[in-house]
Amino acid sequence: MWESIRRWFDPRELRSVGSTPDYRFSLANERTFLAWLRTGLALVAGGLAAAQFLPPLPLRHLREAIAIALLLLGGAVAVRAVDHWARTERAIRLGEELPASRFPAVLALTVGLGALLLVVAVLLRALGGR
Repeated sequence: MWESIRRWFDPRELRSVGSTPDYRFSLANERTFLAWLRTGLALVAGGLAAAQFLPPLPLRHLREAIAIALLLLGGAVAVRAVDHWARTERAIRLGEELPASRFPAVLALTVGLGALLLVVAVLLRALGGR
């Protein structure tokens, strides 16, 4: 694990494997990395917004749980982005198959489940307010 993390910060290590690829592939990989990074930042911003601006919800500490979940998910997305970028860049340089990832599907399911839980919380509040 520490070896992988060290590679993220050592461009010489990355350039020492394989051959220099067509720059368009490296730039596409970098754009994908930046898109994932923006997603992580958006989740972190959503977590901060939830902590600061959501009114108290019907379930005790639900607002805080939502904020913490979004913050943790945003951090996980950012770390996953840099790891996937490094693994993909290495595969491109070695002419190997690109690394497969279940992370996009897991993230989509997590966001969808979170949205469903929020719908339930909003409905509970609306019905409890009558």
